Amino acid sequence: MFRNRYFWLLISLFFVLKTEAKVTLTSIWGDNMVLQQQAEVTFRGKATPGKRVYASASWNHRKIYADCDRNGQWTLALPTPEAGGPYTITFSDGEELTLKNILIGEVWFCSGQSNMEMPMGGFDRQPVRGTNDIIAKAKPSTPIRMYTTDSKDGRWVRQFSKTPVEDCQGEWLENTPVNVSHISAVSYYFARYIQEVLEVPVGIVVSTWGGSRIEAWMSRESIKPFSSIDLSILDNDAEVKNPTATPCVLYNGKIAPLTNFAVRGFLWYQGESNRDNADLYQSLMPAFVADLRAKWGRGELPFYFVQIAPFDYEGADGTSAARLREVQLQNMKDIPNSGMVTTMDVGHPVFIHPVDKETVGNRLAYWALAQTYGMKGFGYAPPVYKSMEIQENKIYINFDNAQRGLSPMWTSLKGFEIAGEDKVFYPAFAEIETTTARLAVSSDKVPHPVAVRYAYKNYVEASIFSIHGIPAAPFRTDNW
Repeated sequence: MFRNRYFWLLISLFFVLKTEAKVTLTSIWGDNMVLQQQAEVTFRGKATPGKRVYASASWNHRKIYADCDRNGQWTLALPTPEAGGPYTITFSDGEELTLKNILIGEVWFCSGQSNMEMPMGGFDRQPVRGTNDIIAKAKPSTPIRMYTTDSKDGRWVRQFSKTPVEDCQGEWLENTPVNVSHISAVSYYFARYIQEVLEVPVGIVVSTWGGSRIEAWMSRESIKPFSSIDLSILDNDAEVKNPTATPCVLYNGKIAPLTNFAVRGFLWYQGESNRDNADLYQSLMPAFVADLRAKWGRGELPFYFVQIAPFDYEGADGTSAARLREVQLQNMKDIPNSGMVTTMDVGHPVFIHPVDKETVGNRLAYWALAQTYGMKGFGYAPPVYKSMEIQENKIYINFDNAQRGLSPMWTSLKGFEIAGEDKVFYPAFAEIETTTARLAVSSDKVPHPVAVRYAYKNYVEASIFSIHGIPAAPFRTDNW
């Protein structure tokens, strides 16, 4: 009996040691992943304390070594080649762990609230237009891969934490109909577009949560300078009842575990939930972006974001969304290496989740292709208000990003208002004059105009575009 016990004790100890010896990685490192090309990719993991770990990638078969610390943690960096694959990477501290079907290409981090979260297959009773055909045709041979923290087999996975965590639930998925149906539509359309143009593998890392405020996505370090934001819940035992509105908890649970993964840049679609503190949002956004870049430690990575779309909110003529859009436009000016997509032509008065996600994803791709990848010959930036000139009873509006003029010509343009010194706004007549080719705004009720507003309401339909079909950003010339 004693010998049997001793025998089983040895066997148990053997398996314990074997288990401890196995290299482990967090979920962002896995089969089917895409690694950023021509970058130094830093891997972090765990193994037996005091052991030496090596990694060897099949693109060069060189062994890179790292020593485990007392907690078994190790760090090593692998330089990646030009786009290609599939490859394998083998890790070992005595027992091998091999990651398979790895591609090298372009990787983008995608985050935000429900309009970024909305999957290709749509929400219940809320479709995404035109996706069924794309989903049906998805095939693994198309080199698009998707990592998501949001769902598992189509079921939502909700993660948050009061303190930063090392790992989160998530996995890399191949380009199959089932997987594509569950992934963020805006992100997928972006990936699909740049993959077709660049002809390299593309990976998207998706981490979103519908209804979330920007405060929830910010780290404690970035949000601490804002004294009006209460962070006490992070230090007490109180239950987090609303993760989407609680500062830092989405950063801790859904961004912090991913900051070691090399990316080319960031895509962001959020803001609807911050309409009630738009003035503060103007300062939060630059702090959020600066912190993201610092956490990734890869320089001034590009940050492309989406201006919130028209929607009724508290009423079509309300201005809470208009003010938030105005702040987002200022954010683009204040945040270096950033770009903003306008969506004034894709909104809907009663559907907060516009069905046209392809236009949004494609416009994000235009920004990336032009500004990050240096391509030319197409439009990407929206026309933006620059200045105005008053001539008799008209106000002429000048724009940036409209070198070849605005469109359409020969028609009256909707969504304009004009006011005199009494600060009372009236619907205005606006047109791109045939004689001057300039945008002129006027009203018989305002003989001496001093200010113009365009699309400065919660819901309004776009009427002016660049010649490339990109809607002008809403604006107001006053600060009343």
